[in-house]
Amino acid sequence: MKDHNNKTVSRSKKIWIDLDNSPHVPFFKPIIDELNTRGYQVTLSARDCFQVCGLADLFKLKYSRIGRHYGKNKILKVVGTIIRALQLLPFAYKEKPALAVSHGSRSQLIAGAILRIPVVVIFDYEYAKALPFITPNWTMAPEVIPSEAISFDKKRLLRYPGIKEDVYVPTYKPKRGIRKKFGITDEDILVTIRPPATEAHYHNPEAEILFNGVVETLGKHQNVRMMILPRNEKKQTAFIKSKWSDWCDKRKIIIPEHVVNGLDLMWHSDFVVSGGGTMNREAAALGVPVYSIFRGKTPSIDRYLSDAGRLTFLETVEDINTKLKIERRDKSSKGLRDSHEALHVIVKNIVEILEKS
Repeated sequence: MKDHNNKTVSRSKKIWIDLDNSPHVPFFKPIIDELNTRGYQVTLSARDCFQVCGLADLFKLKYSRIGRHYGKNKILKVVGTIIRALQLLPFAYKEKPALAVSHGSRSQLIAGAILRIPVVVIFDYEYAKALPFITPNWTMAPEVIPSEAISFDKKRLLRYPGIKEDVYVPTYKPKRGIRKKFGITDEDILVTIRPPATEAHYHNPEAEILFNGVVETLGKHQNVRMMILPRNEKKQTAFIKSKWSDWCDKRKIIIPEHVVNGLDLMWHSDFVVSGGGTMNREAAALGVPVYSIFRGKTPSIDRYLSDAGRLTFLETVEDINTKLKIERRDKSSKGLRDSHEALHVIVKNIVEILEKS
């Protein structure tokens, strides 16, 4: 088989994508579709944590459910990573992929090294901790991250334009009726809130103080309704329902009972407050006002969005009172970027690596 440049390509080669965290599902969906359109086989594994499998079901992806999350404890994190890597081995051995791709899956990286499968790791947070004893064959990152901030081998580093969210937000089509579904009127100010990732290695307890401060501040406004998207059922959901039980009962705070597409909620929101990078950037890509309460090391991408006026940092409790604008937004403008360049460059990089393997 030949491509548009009349070069022979091996589309019988299989690509293994590991969905390790919930943001990876919408990110890889258009990449998978594009690879399938070009005739490439894609096989998926998914870690059963942070609604990864629920989102994969929502996006109608076929995957093998492998492994889970082992909590906040650093030792258990390391052990859990190794256990999942071992759990991935039979799957990878059976599928026999020619290339493994993820957005930072350490378990896939280990499994790939054991089975000698070339691994591509895509990332957009330059401060994420790399494995000390295994390095990916290739890495890929947004162009806005300075080269000097990246510790990986620059000769094996590929770039793509824009940010990760530019890969899938341009393909997003807003759904109607989201506010009505949750009983939110046009007069209500809807705020989508994502709590901090308390179990992540980069978590800073200051973010929890800011999260509590934001909820307390918004709760005092009569027309504000808060759609809070906890990261886990046992801890964050239980904490929110316990601390603000009255507001939950009155549905001033709403926690969706089922997995929902975060883009749908943000599109119909007046603004977004998030303790994690992905939702901040998704809101910015949608053109929705967004406030970051993330208190880890500030990523280059967030600084880039802040400098462009597309994201506002809330770094202290005082910032909540002075910077947070509690108002309805003008939804008359579309706000969505119509560029698919990031998607096409990432797929091009994957295909070129695959054909060389």
